[in-house]
Amino acid sequence: MPKPHRPTVQAPGVHHFAVGDILVTALNDGMFEGSFGLLAAFDAPTAERLHQETFRAIPPKLAVNCFLLWTADRLVLVDGGCGNAFGSQLGRMAGWLRAVGVAPADIDTVLLTHMHADHVGGLVDTAGAAVFPHAELVLHEVEAAFWSDEATLAGAATESEQSSIRRARTTLAAYDGRTRRLTRGEALAGVSILPEPGHTPGHSGWLVSSGAASLLIWGDIVHLPGVQFTHPEAGMTYDIDGAQAIPTRRRVLDMVATDRLAVAGMHLDFPTFGHVVRQAEGYAFVPEVWRPDI
Repeated sequence: MPKPHRPTVQAPGVHHFAVGDILVTALNDGMFEGSFGLLAAFDAPTAERLHQETFRAIPPKLAVNCFLLWTADRLVLVDGGCGNAFGSQLGRMAGWLRAVGVAPADIDTVLLTHMHADHVGGLVDTAGAAVFPHAELVLHEVEAAFWSDEATLAGAATESEQSSIRRARTTLAAYDGRTRRLTRGEALAGVSILPEPGHTPGHSGWLVSSGAASLLIWGDIVHLPGVQFTHPEAGMTYDIDGAQAIPTRRRVLDMVATDRLAVAGMHLDFPTFGHVVRQAEGYAFVPEVWRPDI
């Protein structure tokens, strides 16, 4: 009898985490290879040493994650992943939605942490049409205004930056007439916006609460977990306002460690759920223990 074929891929990039009565499903959109040169004002050899000490890949690999919220009456997507913006190793979110039985037309709401291309690329197709035909798009008012501003495009120094701005504008156009901008409070029952400016002007987390349980989906507070937990002062070249991003990261890390608040992030190692604790140098991330039942 022939033996089974040796697997060549991991299990599906889907993981569930219950927050009271709300189920949060992490969807891995893929990974991309970065470099320590993405860090701003932080020594690359030190970053490499930190990765070596924690058995992380060199060059560093960054996860891209999205989240699906199953509330009592709505299906809510938090960020849209890369779509076709960054090649075949990314843009896998759509497949994982199908794997959990969700079609694009089933999504009621899309919440955005911000409008960088790896967060909105999966929201529009190659023709610039909305992938989620019935979904309301919700984002911070300042975020929408920034990407729509002609001064933002005029100040773009590279073709890559210009392309990112055009993609953000295409996304806003695709969801025109069903976009809601807010600055505080609930976007829907149990899900509130938490402004985290710096990475982008309107960068925001989404606080999911049900009963006594809460989870902060914090967006891009951390890109390189092997560096930025122990060294919150390490910024990213992607930060639009690096001087503001650093105190924002410190504030959020302090808050979630103090409040023992569960967190998830778009660039934390999949499946992303866990807690932040203080340690002698900076902070550390403690992954949620896997369990067979949701």
